[in-house]
Amino acid sequence: MKILNAISRKGLNPMDKTDKSDTVELFDIAINRLDGTALDLSEFKGKHLLFVNVASKCGFTGQYKDLERLFQKYKTQLTVIGVPSNQFGAQEPGTAEEIQSFCALNYGVSFVMTEKVKVKGPNQHPLYQWLPQKALNGKQSSSVKWNFQKYLVSPEGKLIDFYYSITSPSSSKITKHLKA
Repeated sequence: MKILNAISRKGLNPMDKTDKSDTVELFDIAINRLDGTALDLSEFKGKHLLFVNVASKCGFTGQYKDLERLFQKYKTQLTVIGVPSNQFGAQEPGTAEEIQSFCALNYGVSFVMTEKVKVKGPNQHPLYQWLPQKALNGKQSSSVKWNFQKYLVSPEGKLIDFYYSITSPSSSKITKHLKA
């Protein structure tokens, strides 16, 4: 995978928490859109990115509406990227087509949606290796606790912070970074 090549190129071991000499670039990570086409994260350089692991059958699913509202309000400086995952309570069982249809029909989602991925565990997607690991993101470590956990990244591709599911997308904890 592309992140593993980037790690290898920079001489990093993602499990080596003592190597702080360099970080992997977020924009080097490969991931596909929900329709299966490649998503080039570097196209979003210059904008904040809000990555959210999403699920259609979760108590937090209503946050889709708030995520869309946030995206529409700040779309010149923010891109929201929904990342479906079925790892918490099997709450995203749908196919790509079902997920796309559900999000569009029920919440009018127009922000970017990626392929369904693993956000934790041994088959964790490289994006979700980078987001929660200080050794890769250069900022802080975290763990993905549940659906709708959010990671805010700066326009330069640097992790700003993460927010648990209970944090509303319109929270000032997030929006204060977008008003600057």
